[in-house]
Amino acid sequence: MQVLHRTYQVPHVIITSLRLTRDNHTISSRAPSKPASTAGSGTHTPSDTHHLDAAKSHPSTWPTSLPDKQPQTLQVNLDDVEHLTIIGSTATSDYKPRLFRIDTPQLPLFFSGTGDMFAALTIPRLIEAVQAVPELSNKPSWRSPDDVPAEELPLAKAVQKVLASMQSILGQTTETCHKKMKVYDARAAKEGRTGEEADEGTKKKRHLALMNASEVKVVRYVKELIDPPNLERFKPKAVEEGSKVPKDVGEKKPDELHVTHLGVGPEGEGAVQVAEGGEGEGKLAEGLERGMELKTSGLKDVDSDVLKAEKLENAPDEENEEKS
Repeated sequence: MQVLHRTYQVPHVIITSLRLTRDNHTISSRAPSKPASTAGSGTHTPSDTHHLDAAKSHPSTWPTSLPDKQPQTLQVNLDDVEHLTIIGSTATSDYKPRLFRIDTPQLPLFFSGTGDMFAALTIPRLIEAVQAVPELSNKPSWRSPDDVPAEELPLAKAVQKVLASMQSILGQTTETCHKKMKVYDARAAKEGRTGEEADEGTKKKRHLALMNASEVKVVRYVKELIDPPNLERFKPKAVEEGSKVPKDVGEKKPDELHVTHLGVGPEGEGAVQVAEGGEGEGKLAEGLERGMELKTSGLKDVDSDVLKAEKLENAPDEENEEKS
């Protein structure tokens, strides 16, 4: 996050669909998973025993205290694998991260287009949250003052509402899909189209039926979009690790000529900053001494095409001086 904030000066960042433990450790993609979500490929029908109530399955209901003695090696809890984490941050005035996290249950079904849905809902919710803070909409990049904690950021409040809406919609869609597929499988069993005897065509038909049953019909859930349910279950939590990131992470460092590339524009042609009195400043001044103004602020915009054009323009004058 700090690299995105400091190096590329991105004011707001959201990273979705992370697998993190409760103490903010990453979970390997090779970590085991419960049977309920091993078939997120879209060929799985939700089981009867999988509970989809966000009020009880959400990680915010977990106990907050941890054992006194922690094992030396990270033990993967399967309950941790069964939820997804969203990490967000709005940079401070000096581009330090203010990290927050929100956990949401991982549903045992594949949904297409949830990333687009998340982005589409986040934009109006962020505008709404910013407008709720006096004068914030007039500030550059809508960055909150440095004394605003991570969990109170407009970005955090926006993501909270988005996830509450999406979890309700996707949860209800999963329940509907389960009912439809139960009817489909019962009909297929009567016709003898199930089990190992089912051919590829039958399996393909079931897969298509599952895709149709799991289609997210957003227009049916206007109420959930306008008034997200179970909002408190998606309350953002500050990630203290964000304050422990070394200050030099993401910091732009000058090269051997004391030239700092600002990361703006193509490599080798973008804006640069030269330290006063450095070797790079002398070489830069040598290249700019013919007609180009040298900025006293220390920031020099170098355009190689301009230098080449000016050199060619002055070439005839130099030849005439040599002949005379």
